Amino acid sequence: MEPVESKITSQGQVSVPALVRQKLGLAPGSRIEWREKDAEIVVRKASKYSSRDIHDAVFPTPPDPVDTAGMDAGIRSQIQRKHARR
Repeated sequence: MEPVESKITSQGQVSVPALVRQKLGLAPGSRIEWREKDAEIVVRKASKYSSRDIHDAVFPTPPDPVDTAGMDAGIRSQIQRKHARR
């Protein structure tokens, strides 16, 4: 793709050229992400979901807290099961 230019308005807004919108599949309301990589700024289509959204979907409720005695008992139990003679 040949380089394309955009102009920044006095409000700090920038238009995304049509060719770039087409290549990224952007439509009105789409989100883009600006990220620094080495000495360049990379613009890409933002992910639909954040890592927080994914975490909350996978783990809807936090696990019950366990004290160190409970952790020790769980580790001991796991090791006994793993190394039990069959």
